[in-house]
Amino acid sequence: MVWTGTWVSDRLGIELAGDDELRGLLGLALRRNPKRAHLLVSGVLGKHVPQLPSVVHGHGVTLGRRVRALLGPEEAARAVVLGYAETATALGHAVADGLETAPYLHSTRRPVASVPSAGGFEESHSHATSHLLLPEDPAFFDRGGEAGRGPLVLVDDEFSTGNTVLNTLRDLHARHPRDHYVIVALVDMRAPGDAGRLAAFAEETGARVDVVAHARGTVRLPEDVLARGLRLVEEQDGRTADPLVPCAPAVAPVRLELGWPADLPDGGRHGFTPDHRARLREALPAMAARIVDGLGGPGQAGRVLVLGFEELMYAPLVLARALEEAGLDVRFSTTTRSPVLAVDDPGYAIRTRLAFPAHDDPADGPGERYAYNVAGGGFDTVLAVVDSAADTPALHAPGGLLAQLATAAPRVALAVVPAHTPVPRTPDRQEPPVLPAPLRGPDFSSYEPDDVGWLLQDLSAVRLEAPVEEREEAVQRGGAHYAESLPVEYQPTEEYQELYRDALAGSAARIARAVGTVTELVLAERSPRPVLVSLARAGTPVGVLMRRWARHRHGTELPHYAVSIVRGRGIDANALRWLAAHHDPADVVFVDGWTGKGAITRELADALAGFPGFDPEIAVLADPGSCVRTYGTREDFLIPSACLNSTVSGLISRTVLRDDLVGPHDYHGAKFYRELSGSDVSRDFVAAVEDRFDEVADAVDQQVKEAASADRAPTWEGWAAVERISEEQGIHDVNLVKPGVGETTRVLLRRVPWKILARRGAGADLAHIRLLAEQRGVPVEERDDLPYTCVGLIHPRYTRGATGADGKAVGSA
Repeated sequence: MVWTGTWVSDRLGIELAGDDELRGLLGLALRRNPKRAHLLVSGVLGKHVPQLPSVVHGHGVTLGRRVRALLGPEEAARAVVLGYAETATALGHAVADGLETAPYLHSTRRPVASVPSAGGFEESHSHATSHLLLPEDPAFFDRGGEAGRGPLVLVDDEFSTGNTVLNTLRDLHARHPRDHYVIVALVDMRAPGDAGRLAAFAEETGARVDVVAHARGTVRLPEDVLARGLRLVEEQDGRTADPLVPCAPAVAPVRLELGWPADLPDGGRHGFTPDHRARLREALPAMAARIVDGLGGPGQAGRVLVLGFEELMYAPLVLARALEEAGLDVRFSTTTRSPVLAVDDPGYAIRTRLAFPAHDDPADGPGERYAYNVAGGGFDTVLAVVDSAADTPALHAPGGLLAQLATAAPRVALAVVPAHTPVPRTPDRQEPPVLPAPLRGPDFSSYEPDDVGWLLQDLSAVRLEAPVEEREEAVQRGGAHYAESLPVEYQPTEEYQELYRDALAGSAARIARAVGTVTELVLAERSPRPVLVSLARAGTPVGVLMRRWARHRHGTELPHYAVSIVRGRGIDANALRWLAAHHDPADVVFVDGWTGKGAITRELADALAGFPGFDPEIAVLADPGSCVRTYGTREDFLIPSACLNSTVSGLISRTVLRDDLVGPHDYHGAKFYRELSGSDVSRDFVAAVEDRFDEVADAVDQQVKEAASADRAPTWEGWAAVERISEEQGIHDVNLVKPGVGETTRVLLRRVPWKILARRGAGADLAHIRLLAEQRGVPVEERDDLPYTCVGLIHPRYTRGATGADGKAVGSA
């Protein structure tokens, strides 16, 4: 076989001298870099050259085992491992795997404002020079126990001049001095003049410094190599065209949900412990199985390239390794910042390149990024693996990475690993407990597991229900909050259930149209990859339907969660922390069923003031109160999911917030009413609306087009109307005025109603309202001046004595 350094060696006179295996490990290419002409291209690193995952990981593990043998078991147990961004992040991980017990950190070029730097250094020959050290644990470098700090293992792909390592050693030794350093690299290519510099550092500091490498040698460079190299790059630039195709792929990439474990970091950017390593190993087979299924099974995937993303190398690597172990024909490489000349010659290490704009909003500004040796690699499928911070509009844009990959392979798939957002710690502050993963059906709720994850704690075993009358009296007298207990679940009569079924049959298409419209607006205006977060409970069926629309219309699997928000007490802060740790807050879109007067809209905006990055604007199915910009319709019509309680919302209760049940590190609570499964219509409701998606598709496109050019700024007309009604009726409390069909239904099901105001001539949308009002003895007053279809009024001076034993509301007082 032709050595992949022949082309450069022949033209520039660059030579490799040293161990026999050097040419099997390294090829040569030319940099687009005025600081250094050549690039040593590793064939086993998994960066520029696609390689078997087992080969990439195996080389690092072997080095780690050699370090373990060098240190001995006791010292190895005290060691910490530090890898270099971006090329050696996975190699450092693999070395730590070989050591088995060592925590791992890699340097990063992605700053995090909330995490103080534990050090930094410069890589002078690089195109991006500054490295940051941002461990989540400020004591990371002090590991070692009573014997003092243990050995520090520094890992890079190549050890060339030694400048980067020396810069690192001097910075870290000044901050965290220790007695032993081990330098690890795939190849040690120091020139004779550089060999003594580590010895000088060791003599200066009194520390021991060892070097462990697979192979050793030197690079012999002609004196004028830099000038000749730059001229050669200029000549070749005129002959080599990058396959840039500024158009979107004909078929949207397949998005694969990994099921990444909750609270597991995506890699070592902020630290990766042995416990993290064990959890990842345990989860890998299931994640690999989901990928295989998402690609159509083992026989459909063909030759697969798993393509990582810059510093995110280890997670894609071990996913690729798991696919390899599952029997797929897999190779692994990653994208990079490094600008390298591509020459389609078997004697040159970089045969092809794809260029695309950066898609992770880098701190140093926009720029070009690259994927080498992907085009022409004979891949049937390219699976791009990025973290959620890089799953941005730029990734999906024409000319972006996914579009470029579509020019190189028949099928492109995308998997997103949640970007880990550290919670900064100080040595004198205890780390908050790890928040649990979302609850899912069938253990919690009757929805499909992928339809929604509930960021709640299960209080099903706790008795929380109280008679409506007792709850109302306690709330109005100020002795309790409505979220401290639950109303007894309303059990509909057969007549009421028949009204619900009729309402669903008559409005399914209307709801489908609103679902499609609000989802398309979110995708177009908020994020191409939104994380739907429903406000439990009314928002949950809407979030499920929006997720189903995105899958049906675009083949996109959107993450969807449900969180608690409580009027007067705000949103669940722990749920927000979990979301921020697993997704980019900028992608989170809060979802609710409808607006009334806009109280929850305002509550959410206030609650998010302490959580930067989240957008407080809610997306709703119906916005009769004119409180939001993102909605399916502003009509006040019957949404059948408002007609029932838990039996149309996955059998989940309202949320509960009570000090004796919800601690400072707990999610808000809720109950799962398994005993009501015989009456459950949650899936039927979703299916009935989803069945109408194709029917309304054209209408949705037209409605979205009209909405894009319309003035959708909130006018808060609903709030003004509620204030007027509150004064007219002598209530003097806007919280007791519930406008709209959905809110009026809630009043009749959960509170003690006083009267119902109904727009004169309203038809089927009010059939269930009239029936409930009749059952509870509540008067319905026809009005001509209502901006809503109806308004429910809660009795302003309620006591149990006023309603009598049957619980019916009193008349106007």
